[in-house]
Amino acid sequence: MPVPMVGRAVALEELRHAWERVRGGGRCVPAVVTGLPGTGKSTLAAAAVQVATPEVTLAGSARLHSPAPYDWLAAVLATIGPRPDLPVPPDALAWLAQDPDVPRERYTPDALLRLAVTTVRGLVGGRPAVLVVEDLHALDPASLSLIAELAGADLPALLLVTSRPPDAAVNPALTVRTLERLAGSPGAVRRHLGPLGAGDVHKILDHVYGGSAPSRDVAEAVWRRTGGNPYRLTELLAVAGDPEQLAGELREPVELTAREREVLGCLAEGMSNKQIAGALGISVRTVTVHVSNLLRKTGAASRTEAALWAVQPRSAAF
Repeated sequence: MPVPMVGRAVALEELRHAWERVRGGGRCVPAVVTGLPGTGKSTLAAAAVQVATPEVTLAGSARLHSPAPYDWLAAVLATIGPRPDLPVPPDALAWLAQDPDVPRERYTPDALLRLAVTTVRGLVGGRPAVLVVEDLHALDPASLSLIAELAGADLPALLLVTSRPPDAAVNPALTVRTLERLAGSPGAVRRHLGPLGAGDVHKILDHVYGGSAPSRDVAEAVWRRTGGNPYRLTELLAVAGDPEQLAGELREPVELTAREREVLGCLAEGMSNKQIAGALGISVRTVTVHVSNLLRKTGAASRTEAALWAVQPRSAAF
């Protein structure tokens, strides 16, 4: 498997320092990690939690259904189970947990927001905590308001948020305002994850394949194919079990015409040019032209190599 922190070590160290400030100061420190899909935001967040080893970790994200009020807190409550000791009315807590049987007209939005903050305070209990908010861009407005409130709360917590760019958000304008409030908090960390560089990809290949690591040229081809996206890189390496298979995956797909595919099939059956001409109803000269094109496109040195290429698994895509 790829080295998760290659190209992300500086970001992880920054999050570690933020955690030390939380432990030393007792106040909430927001840390916002943004990036396109597959850039390793969740991996970085998980590594930060592992490095911090907090006494309390509260993690949540938008749920699979359409966004509903307080999705993040509902996800947290679903994970930790019943907590009757919390200083919140049971019916309000059930509402925040998205219990469908709870009357919703008993609390105003402002009252629910205060109760949501109180719930998080009760869960943290004054202990150093990491609050992980995955996929902020997908959260509902009530959750975004809660996250913004927590950023300014007197909590000994690292508020670790991951998000795609706001233009991918369910509520773009509110997401922008929330991210701005988080980033504007004292001591806040803001880190945007871009693609990995070619050198980073080479380091990952060295780690994955050890002494049989592919050449720098192959590593650069991997980088170009994946765009330096860690998720796409992981997917490519999962398909390619060894360096030879990896090199095969990097070969450009061969595009053959319908007639060339017919000729190639005949070559695979061991037919001569004259036999191919008779089978396909074309001239021997035309067959010769097709065979020449096949050798060039497949990179084969002979018609025998072209026939072998035809029966290889990769040729099924031509």
